[in-house]
Amino acid sequence: MYDIIGDVHGYASLLKKLLLEMGYSKTNGSYSHPKRKAVFVGDFINRGPEIRKTIRIIRNMVENGHAYAILGNHELNAIIYHIKDKQGKSIISKPSKYFLSLFKTINEYSSGSLEWREQLKWLRTLPLYLDFGEIRVVHACWSDEAVQTADTLYENGKIKKKVFRKLTKKSGSSVAKCLWLLTKGVNLKMPSDLRVMNNKGVSPRSIRIRWWDDLKGFTFKNASFESKFSMPLYTIPEEILPVTFPYPENAPIVFFGHYCRGAGPHIIKPNVCCVDSCVTGTKSLLAYRWSGEKELIMNHLVKV
Repeated sequence: MYDIIGDVHGYASLLKKLLLEMGYSKTNGSYSHPKRKAVFVGDFINRGPEIRKTIRIIRNMVENGHAYAILGNHELNAIIYHIKDKQGKSIISKPSKYFLSLFKTINEYSSGSLEWREQLKWLRTLPLYLDFGEIRVVHACWSDEAVQTADTLYENGKIKKKVFRKLTKKSGSSVAKCLWLLTKGVNLKMPSDLRVMNNKGVSPRSIRIRWWDDLKGFTFKNASFESKFSMPLYTIPEEILPVTFPYPENAPIVFFGHYCRGAGPHIIKPNVCCVDSCVTGTKSLLAYRWSGEKELIMNHLVKV
C-alpha cells in the first residue's frame, strides 16, 4: 500500500507533520510505516525554507526502503545547471527564469558544497516514473512513448550526463521532448491576439492544459489546468491545439504533481489524481493513501 505525496518544495516541517499524521514514525534516522510506503512525485527542492532537511528526509526514506521518489522538473533543472560540457564549462550559458528558484537551494548548501554534489549524484539515480501495475506515478504527464524512452536513458543506475546536455539544445531532440513531457506536461501556446493576466500581473505566453483529455472543441477555460488565472470561454482553434494523451478509463490510476492545485479539485477522474496542493502558496501538503482500490476515493486524501 502506498501514500503518494505531492510536491514538497523544501517544506520539511510540513512533510514531517504529514508523515506523522499518516502514522509514520522516525526510527534510526528514517521515517517509516509498518505496512505502507511513501511515494514522492518530485519537486522536493527549491522555494521552501528547509530544502536541505527535505532532501535528507526523502533520501533516508528511499535508501532505507521506506519510500520511492521520482524526478520533477525542478530536480532536472538542478542537475542540468551543474553539468559541464567537454571543455569543462557549464552547459547553461545564461540561466533562464526556470533556474531562478534553484539559487535558494544552492545557497542552503553554500557551506556544504560536497554534500550538494553528493545529492546531485543521488538525484541522477532516481526514476522518471513508477509503474506498480495497479497504479502509476509521474511528475506531470503520463505518455507511453515517453515512458519507454525514459527506460533507455540510464547507465550503471544513473541517467547518462549526455542526456542532460540534450535538454538544453534549442532544436529539441526526441529525448528532450519526452523528458520535459514527463516532468512539465503539455502546454498550450497562447495566440498572439489573446492576452490574460495571472495573479502576479504577468501575461503568460503558454498555459498548462489537461493532457489526459482530447481537447477538440474545448474552450481555453475548460482546457486549462492552471490555478493562477482564469481563461476565456473561447473555443480553441484546432490548428493551435498541441498533442495530448487521452487517458483511458480502464487504465491504472495515475498520480502526478506539478500543477499547483491549491483549491483543488485533486481527483480529476476516477483514475486521475493530482496531489500537488501548491505548498508554497497554501502552506499545505497533500497525500493520497492508496489501499488497493480501483477507483479513487475522496476521503483517502490527507492534507496538513
